[in-house]
Amino acid sequence: MNRMKQTVILVLTMTLVITGFMTSSASKGYAAPDLQLEAEAAILLDAKTGKILYEKNADLLLPPASMTKMMTEYLVLEAIEKGKISWDTPVKISERAFKISHDSSLSNVWLRKDANPEYTIEELFEAAAIYSANGATMAIAETIAGSETNFVKMMNDKAKELGMEKYKFVNSTGLNNRDLKGMHPAGGPDEMNMMSARDTAILAYHLLNDYPEVLDVAKIPEKFFRKGTPDQNRMINWNWMLPGNPRTGYAYEGVDGLKTGSTDLAGYSFTATAQRNGMRLISVVMKTANNPARFEETTKLLNHGFNNFSEQEIVKAGYEVKEKSSLPVIKGKEKSVDVQSTDAISMVIANGEDDQYKPKAIWSKKALNEKGELTAPVKKGDKVGTLTVEYAGEKDYGYITEKAGKNASVPIVAQADVEKANWFVLMMRGIGGFFGDIWTNVVDSIKGLF
Repeated sequence: MNRMKQTVILVLTMTLVITGFMTSSASKGYAAPDLQLEAEAAILLDAKTGKILYEKNADLLLPPASMTKMMTEYLVLEAIEKGKISWDTPVKISERAFKISHDSSLSNVWLRKDANPEYTIEELFEAAAIYSANGATMAIAETIAGSETNFVKMMNDKAKELGMEKYKFVNSTGLNNRDLKGMHPAGGPDEMNMMSARDTAILAYHLLNDYPEVLDVAKIPEKFFRKGTPDQNRMINWNWMLPGNPRTGYAYEGVDGLKTGSTDLAGYSFTATAQRNGMRLISVVMKTANNPARFEETTKLLNHGFNNFSEQEIVKAGYEVKEKSSLPVIKGKEKSVDVQSTDAISMVIANGEDDQYKPKAIWSKKALNEKGELTAPVKKGDKVGTLTVEYAGEKDYGYITEKAGKNASVPIVAQADVEKANWFVLMMRGIGGFFGDIWTNVVDSIKGLF
């Protein structure tokens, strides 16, 4: 009998321990692993929603080197969209761009001042995007803004407009000013462009979402500049992770951009984007030790994203808030109106963490009074609040921009019209309310006697 009791106690104890462990584990939710990134700073996000999935020293200000050219690309594509230039716009090569293009210590395609036919925006854009050609980048900047100095001002203005906070542009290429042979367009002779990993990701996020056609060029693994001419130059994309890149060993399924960067002071950096199973990610690594390292660390980030996260529907369309599926309406023909959310809320979240997200209603102070009532007339579709979600897990990195975060919420709207009641109905309600209050006071007074 004693042995049987001991066995039962042992089984019960083990059950309690296991149950407690499972409960404890479940309550903690997803915990980001230590990726052991050998990069000074890094960030990973979902390209569509802007949801940040991982970050390390994301606000540290560092030189981005040629990742700067993403801003140049943005301004080129914006100028084309606005009709200021076209892909066929001819480009004359200035003395400045000519000298830089002939510096063999820098990434370049060889440019002539008297080229015949003249260079076009398209071929110089390809040289900048594929081969990180610095002279070509300068020539584009001068064509768009009249001078690289003016173009640098455009870069800084656009950065502010896009919501970037930690940045400084002093040239269009990302080179150190000291490498520009005394021809630097802005800043001091020893200055360089500066960006945080977060701001680099903001730039990439806007570039991909505003001008996805940038990938048509960024994904080209190899191309000849001015093929068939004496100026022919074989351009192998510095992005070794592109499938089909002749520099084998680092190809990653789904990678189709975006921009590398390296200088002696910046180290080796890379902004990558890849798409798998309908989900596109953006990753940034800054200041890695060497050229292969930036691709190795990027692989860690992308694997982390694709292996551990997916887009899931958190709240279905037409959601009714518990205990507030309808709101009271004053001065209306009806005394209440049903309210629901308009659309579903989908988010990129860690696999298995869907139970960590709960719907939360934020009621409009403009639409509702202090008592939480609407005032007639109410129109079907009138916004009465916003439905968002709250995260109960341990770590939430938020969104890359404030606007992206707002996209993770949907309106709560009235489901029917409520017309304003006429004066007679309102008067009778007032009279009824008056006598109702008197009766309530009388009842309360009588109760007080006993």
